[in-house]
Amino acid sequence: MMNTANGQRPLAGITVVSLEHAIAAPFCTRQLADLGARVIKVERPGVGDFARGYDERVRGLASHFVWTNRSKESLTLNLKHDESVEILDRLLTEADVLVQNLAPGAAARLGLSFERLHERHPRLIVCDISGYGEGGPYQDKKAYDLLIQSEGGFLSVTGGPGDDEMAKAGCSIADIAAGMYAQSSILSALLLRGQTGEGSHIDVSMLESLVEWMGYPMYYAFEDAEPPPRAGASHATIYPYGPFATGDGQTVMLGLQNEREWQVFCERVLERPTLADDERFAANFKRSANRQALREIIHEAFAELSAEDVIARLDAAQIANAHVNDMHGVWKHPQLSARQRWTNIESPSGTLPALLPPGRSNAFAPRMDAVPALGEHSATILAELGYAEADIMRLREAGSL
Repeated sequence: MMNTANGQRPLAGITVVSLEHAIAAPFCTRQLADLGARVIKVERPGVGDFARGYDERVRGLASHFVWTNRSKESLTLNLKHDESVEILDRLLTEADVLVQNLAPGAAARLGLSFERLHERHPRLIVCDISGYGEGGPYQDKKAYDLLIQSEGGFLSVTGGPGDDEMAKAGCSIADIAAGMYAQSSILSALLLRGQTGEGSHIDVSMLESLVEWMGYPMYYAFEDAEPPPRAGASHATIYPYGPFATGDGQTVMLGLQNEREWQVFCERVLERPTLADDERFAANFKRSANRQALREIIHEAFAELSAEDVIARLDAAQIANAHVNDMHGVWKHPQLSARQRWTNIESPSGTLPALLPPGRSNAFAPRMDAVPALGEHSATILAELGYAEADIMRLREAGSL
């Protein structure tokens, strides 16, 4: 088998310029950097990407920023200055991709609409990421992750059963969804450019990205059918599939998918084989309808067992299960350690651990370079564009950098 883990990365030679903040665009471009692209992150002088200030949990750095901005170069530009706009245009002359998730309309006001850019840079791929996309009555509406979770129906299917028990996802899933679709769309646009020689325009909407992920509950509620109920950490329509308490005060997550597994679960885990023939639980829809009664039976069986005892029984019966880990448990997860999925990256606060990107390849090692300080690469990038040291000093004094 071929094993060239240090070989050329797929996006080597590709340059991405990004006017980005928060999560959606930075997550997209970080993944492009993982694949070998050069990513030049354009930030406001003195302030930078506002995600830099979200918190100070990573030795003084913001957790969101560390996660989404490794392997990038930081260039500060004040795009209210004409010379800074000229620098950006010179950058785009050499770039392959522009990614932006500025406020609605901001890129167009800066002359960065695809139509204007395509005239000057016909091979440039332009990816616009926004809350609601171009056109439509919501085009200019501000959008943040929680608001899109609400608008896209996600909150209607998460949390507890009461109307006051809705719950957001614990991570920025709307941003993440948009970043994932932006990345895959850019990859397809690069392939298309290889065939046509022309750059193309990509319009990614956070709302559409999240609604795509809502396909199951939407079809479940097709033609005004009753939507799936909010069921906390349990599955809304499959049972038993969720968390169950054990006798040592811990919780085990388990899931059954079919009638064969139900039979085995009764026999080998609950040690109550006759339960499999109980008419209340004789099919998934019946178990789901009678979940409270079944939950009590399961908890009664688990009350004399520790979490590890329950997991041992589930594993022996080949019933899917999981520990209910917190973040500390994930940092120490034995599977991630055994597969050597952790590496180290550099940052302005020193060496930090980082998870290698999913999708391990035998053909190349992902790029895992430093998280940049604000403006760390400004002088180097401007020198590459032909600016002399005196010019760079002048631009700094003028507030352009």
